[in-house]
Amino acid sequence: MPDWVYTPNCRIPGGQQLPSGIKRYAAVVQYDGSTFCGFQKQTHSPSVQAELERALSYVADAPVILSCAGRTDTAVHASHQVIHFDSSAERSGYNWVQGANSQLPNSIALLWADEIEGDFHARHSATSRTYRYVMAAGNARPAILADGVTWVKFPLDAQVMQDACQYLLGEQDFSAFRGSGCQSLSPFRNVTAANIYQCGQLLVFEITANAFVLHMVRNIVGSLMEVGLGRQQPHWIKQLLIDGDRRYSAATAPPNGLYLVDVKYPQQFAIPRLPRGPLFLPNQLQ
Repeated sequence: MPDWVYTPNCRIPGGQQLPSGIKRYAAVVQYDGSTFCGFQKQTHSPSVQAELERALSYVADAPVILSCAGRTDTAVHASHQVIHFDSSAERSGYNWVQGANSQLPNSIALLWADEIEGDFHARHSATSRTYRYVMAAGNARPAILADGVTWVKFPLDAQVMQDACQYLLGEQDFSAFRGSGCQSLSPFRNVTAANIYQCGQLLVFEITANAFVLHMVRNIVGSLMEVGLGRQQPHWIKQLLIDGDRRYSAATAPPNGLYLVDVKYPQQFAIPRLPRGPLFLPNQLQ
């Protein structure tokens, strides 16, 4: 065992060094969350973190503990999750990727890995995160990608949903879309982009913010669906934000349509900007 104590959620301030012989690595991870209790390691259910730590420990030939950019919930997916971990093992990015992927289940894969500056932190260094929520509207439920999209039985009006998105922009109190049990000290978040895209038979909601409160995206989508179904007008979203009461907004949308698709960092860290995904969507939505 090393003679130093590693705390994965503690960022090393700029100018300080990792313990001698220890390197920090970053990686971009993709996963289908359908069979996991979420990203964070749990004692009662399989998690993405536990699988990644097991695989990376195999490559390092020593225990590995990691941190992520965002702890996705049960059954939520990611096409671009970012992690970091420290290790005394000297491995190339290629070796981390190929070695870990040989040990991971088919539902998890490393896309990229490399050594990175010691003050990088997957969560604290991130400047924004982007999620996509994928919906399939129609009379019959989809059999293909059943765990990868959310089925909405009735047609959705994409234009009125787009009109409602404008009220989400800017820094404001998102208590109306904050899940119970949220441990964040503040309900304020800064949303820099929110849009609805029609992609063949699919409807995609994309949102970018500095951070998100618990269940924020799924709670927003639940309310946008009410607008798209004609049960509420677009300005209802504005009123929900003003009232700041979760009881007045719609039910939480299912998790299976939700993907973490991008995490942005300062250029100095050189984290690659990969296509946002998921894989079945075009690189650029319109």
